[in-house]
Amino acid sequence: MKVIESASVPQRIEEGKKRREVASRQAHAHLLANDRGFDPLAVLLASGAERVRRLLPVKYARMKVSPFAFFRGAVAVMAADLARLPNSGLPVQLCGDAHVQNLGSFAAPDGKLVFDLNDFDETIRGPWEWDVKRMAASLVLAGREADHDHAGCQTAATSFVEKYCESIKEFSELPVLQIARHQVHREDRVAPIHSALLQSERARPLDLLKKYTETDGHGTPRFRDLPPLFRRVKGKDAQEVLRSLGEYRDSLAPERRHFFDLFRSIDVGFKVVGTGSVGLRDYVILFEGNGAKDPMFLQIKQEVASAYAKYLPGDVEESVADETQGRRVAQGQRAIQPMSDLLLGWTRIGPHDYLVRQLNDHKGSIDLQQLRGAGLKQLALVAGELLARGHARSGDACLIRGYCGSAVKTAKVLANFAEEYADQTEIDYRAFVAAIKRGKIRVEPITVPPARNAKTAGA
Repeated sequence: MKVIESASVPQRIEEGKKRREVASRQAHAHLLANDRGFDPLAVLLASGAERVRRLLPVKYARMKVSPFAFFRGAVAVMAADLARLPNSGLPVQLCGDAHVQNLGSFAAPDGKLVFDLNDFDETIRGPWEWDVKRMAASLVLAGREADHDHAGCQTAATSFVEKYCESIKEFSELPVLQIARHQVHREDRVAPIHSALLQSERARPLDLLKKYTETDGHGTPRFRDLPPLFRRVKGKDAQEVLRSLGEYRDSLAPERRHFFDLFRSIDVGFKVVGTGSVGLRDYVILFEGNGAKDPMFLQIKQEVASAYAKYLPGDVEESVADETQGRRVAQGQRAIQPMSDLLLGWTRIGPHDYLVRQLNDHKGSIDLQQLRGAGLKQLALVAGELLARGHARSGDACLIRGYCGSAVKTAKVLANFAEEYADQTEIDYRAFVAAIKRGKIRVEPITVPPARNAKTAGA
């Protein structure tokens, strides 16, 4: 829906409220699982079509760990569910895969550590509530894994949505450019986030150098083969990856190209990453800046079409088709985040699109054990504010405010959906495990070789 540029704030709030005539708030309360009309396992397996087939058993092994791990790897299933339900028609730049373990800390361009959404593989323009529903469901599933009872999970989901609605209202009243610059400053008071920030402080490029490389006869660092999760790339394959840096360089702003040009490439590796991302091609390039003690790692990660793309209106689908998938992800991330990776860009290798970013530049993640007790609700509140900030930056907070109305009522509706979706995910998970036992889905458990020494083990 297009907004008339001259519309006043009250007019936009009223326009958002009118969207309830198309899709009421109560229409979001239920999953209506009996109306699915698709096989969730068939959707899951079909989503692996563009991935490296030999790595899919690794992905499925990671999803087998728990219902929450299954949820993380099954965004295609939730996209199919959300697409068949009523939606508000109020677009934002979706994170697309909003869940608690896609929140983390990293170094901003100014060197400060920040906590924010940090995975945008599925980003695309779509209805704001799709992100909210996925994050709320993830809070319930993560809460169950962290031994919270029903009331604790429900409280976390409700608090998250209430905070989202309250933050949207606050953003609708701010000057536009203040929204663009807004930072969330609650990190040190929230245990799971504080833990992630401490992890970020320890995650340095020199640690990665010790973890992944060894020196050759000339004293030059070279990637080590660390099967099955990491291997060195040589010969023509390595040269093809390095040639892609020209297109990547063109995707950077001029002042960022200058910094990139001060580095020289040393070696190329291939890394197996994530849960949802397993099976996507993922290269790592080691660079050296001002000497051996100035390493820099770039991750060149394959991107395929967002799981939501085929369910969105034709104009959105066509606009996405006209750009590379790496560019979609990079520009979606920039739209959502006030501060993104200094070297964020995109490129192409052969027939595949890639996102380029720094690898583990002071990155830290959420530990589910930190979500016991008060940690779950604390994280829920921060997640609500962060998601609202991303949506206010990329959509119209006034429209969303008008649609949401009472934060308490909207929270009750969406928290109910989150509980239903968590229950359905557990049902789908059991079907997934049963399919593995029948041999329909093959898994390959990962055994990581021991680190060379205690110092490396903490890298």
